[in-house]
Amino acid sequence: MLYLRDLWRRHRRKVLVTAGVLGSGYLLYKLYDAHKRRLIDLERQLANERENDEFIKAQIQLHFENIQRIADTTTLPHAMPYLSCRIAEDLNLSHLMERLVKGKDQPNSLSSSEKLELWDRLKILSFTRLVVSIWAVTILSLYIRVQVNILGRHLYIDTARGLGSSYLLEEADLIDRDDQQKFLASADFLANHGLPKLISSMQTAATEVLKAKQLRDFFNTAILHETIMQILDMFLSMGSPHHWVDCLMPEDPRLYKLAKTSSDETNPPEFTKFDQLMVETREVLSSAEFSNVVELSLKAVAKALVEEKGFQYGGGNLTNGMPLARLLPRIAQICPTLVEEPSKNQFIQIIQSVPEVGLFFTLLYSNMSAS
Repeated sequence: MLYLRDLWRRHRRKVLVTAGVLGSGYLLYKLYDAHKRRLIDLERQLANERENDEFIKAQIQLHFENIQRIADTTTLPHAMPYLSCRIAEDLNLSHLMERLVKGKDQPNSLSSSEKLELWDRLKILSFTRLVVSIWAVTILSLYIRVQVNILGRHLYIDTARGLGSSYLLEEADLIDRDDQQKFLASADFLANHGLPKLISSMQTAATEVLKAKQLRDFFNTAILHETIMQILDMFLSMGSPHHWVDCLMPEDPRLYKLAKTSSDETNPPEFTKFDQLMVETREVLSSAEFSNVVELSLKAVAKALVEEKGFQYGGGNLTNGMPLARLLPRIAQICPTLVEEPSKNQFIQIIQSVPEVGLFFTLLYSNMSAS
């Protein structure tokens, strides 16, 4: 026992130092191990978040592509044939052509002044129908794509919120089915209500641009393209900025409901989800970015049109040039191809292939998805 005490006295300091070192080492090891575990957990969490972000991005991209496909295969094929029929009805040139043919076969049936009047009307109405068709196919295809992107964004966000809160898809759908159908059906507003105003404005612009053009004037590809763009530019510059939006969709519901609220304060009208969708659409259409896309698309369609084979074959071609009088029947023949059904319509494909168009809708969808 005395020996142990003596041993402890002599080596106590060494034992305490050794124990302290061992204890500190163990403590440091535990701290290091805990820190390492936290780092591993954090890395795992970050990896899961990255994987989730990539999944969300992939889902958004897939949803975006599906939306564009819906516009191309469902909504546009429904709206375009009806619009084509309405343009053909309201700008029917056959009666003018028949009277001119009759006047040629029966020289005494028309006086010189009557012939000149018919040719002048044919000139104005042929170009009116041409530019109306160019504008209609361009603006309707862009408008419908704006529609489905806005509606798709709302449905995607509503669904994502619902799933995030453990709701079912049906419970997460905050847009009433009737509102969805009404919103998509508004694509027919141009054909049902806006076309007379559009035709009148285009005819005014065509009359102004063509007043100095004579039937014997020489037209080639460049002159036809320039004439088309002059008419379109004049139409777009007429009236207030973005006046053409009123041909495409109803008036801003906020103005109507604000007026109704001031006249009936006891029973103010409800601002519905449909109203919200229409307001968002009007804001997009009235933006400078959309105006730029419209301008580029119109130029692309006009360029492709004047190079169309219908202008290039049969009794002279437009590349070498021809008198305006010989060009007018070809314009009448080629107008229906501008508003053909989408599956056969090369001009819709041309619009979609404009790089700025694709970029615009990518940004539109991504910005809305992030909002």
